[in-house]
Amino acid sequence: MTALDLSSPVAVVGTGTMGQGIAQVALVAGHTVRLYDAVPGRAREAAEAIGARLDRLVAKDRLAGADRDAARARLHAAETLADLADCALVVEAVMERLDAKQELFRALEDVVGEDCLLATNTSSLSVTAIGGALRNPGRFVGLHFFNPAPLLPLVEVVSGFATDVTSATRAYETARAWGKTPVACADTPGFIVNRIARPFYAEAFAVYEAQAADPATIDAILRESGGFRMGAFELTDLIGQDVNESVTHSVWQAFFQDVRFTPSLAQRRLVESGRLGRKAGQGWYDYGDDAESPEPHTAEPAPAPAYVVCEGDLGPASELLTLIREAGIPVRDDEEDHGTRFVLPSGGQLVLADGQTSVEFRDVVYFDLALDYRKATRIALSASQDTSPQTLAEATGLFQALGKAVSVIGDAPGMIVARTVARIVDLAHDAVAKGVATEEDIDTAMRLGVNYPLGPFEWSRRLGRNWAYALLDDLHLRDPSGRYAPSLALYRHAYASDKREGTSS
Repeated sequence: MTALDLSSPVAVVGTGTMGQGIAQVALVAGHTVRLYDAVPGRAREAAEAIGARLDRLVAKDRLAGADRDAARARLHAAETLADLADCALVVEAVMERLDAKQELFRALEDVVGEDCLLATNTSSLSVTAIGGALRNPGRFVGLHFFNPAPLLPLVEVVSGFATDVTSATRAYETARAWGKTPVACADTPGFIVNRIARPFYAEAFAVYEAQAADPATIDAILRESGGFRMGAFELTDLIGQDVNESVTHSVWQAFFQDVRFTPSLAQRRLVESGRLGRKAGQGWYDYGDDAESPEPHTAEPAPAPAYVVCEGDLGPASELLTLIREAGIPVRDDEEDHGTRFVLPSGGQLVLADGQTSVEFRDVVYFDLALDYRKATRIALSASQDTSPQTLAEATGLFQALGKAVSVIGDAPGMIVARTVARIVDLAHDAVAKGVATEEDIDTAMRLGVNYPLGPFEWSRRLGRNWAYALLDDLHLRDPSGRYAPSLALYRHAYASDKREGTSS
């Protein structure tokens, strides 16, 4: 099954921002495009707006003038649904209400030909449920574009329970012919991106609610240590707190209130107070004209330790050994394997976040996971009230000697980057095990859909097969609510690795 021929007209129903974006994508690809909106006059206004965007592309030398003129000639405002009768594909981008979408597609089914592909751009509703209103749900598919559709490459091609393979394949190939990067996905709450991205927001909010760190510090750690493009607080302010919370709530409800997807009470209070983010001038941060951007907590300078002792294999943090030696700090290797840690001159330990808490041990400082310890500009440390001030100072001075800013947070098990990445990896393994998508498509979706520095399986391979499971298992012991319970898929992944390596689980 191949992509739609360029001679085939394409219709877009719903002419808001997303509908206009999808129409522009199809139009620039070479199709005749018909716009329809139930509100009189809006389709014509949308066509004018798309034309103006094409003009701007020409002005920026991103589109030839002749191509702009040809595209304008192929763009038409439809007065009635009947004007869409000869379209080979109709993409819906109306309000996120199941009844409204079902009513629309029932009406379309009476208008278009039997071979017309019907698609919804829904981001939160069940493709199966929408298509269930049709006489022939086999030709119905999800085409979830990301906003702004002309710029973002990812399209989730979602097969409902009744979607024919030929319909899904044609939608997939059409999206690819339009210059997009399609990924195939089963109809599951949140599809790929909105399902697997939930921990990025949830864990940041959880650390804040536990009073372990403030939003500016958490965001800085996610960016400067985790390598994420934006932190969770600034990103949700950009998306809109109401929009982000609505997606979270929808996924949570669709999974029968699964504790892994529980919404944040702090975010709920933000929405209730009308602090919806940038669009409201206030969210987690203040966007008023005179507002000052809050600074992350950064520790005062401390002297570097005279030496460190390395005990055991540091795993994902092994690069630190090279960095410490390059900084001129002697590293002593302990011939006996006592674990995966540094021992500081004070006798205190410096340990990579593992899901345990500092308060459990005599004198331990945890440090957070980094995407790349050499390139990271900030490192988070975690200590309890029982941690020796000297040990914390030596740990701070060590990372400062490596050229890193240091943020000290509260005694949060798994810290920030580590617990976030572990949960993302877990949900990704769970999704593959349940047939939602392939590993490759999930990695592609998370890189392109939300700009993650690595896909979940890329993280998993880099960190080691057992890393995420071990961290979440320790977190689950300390918070037995089920939020951090590793999935059976992640357990099997880690256990299979142990068996191959000849060890017991």
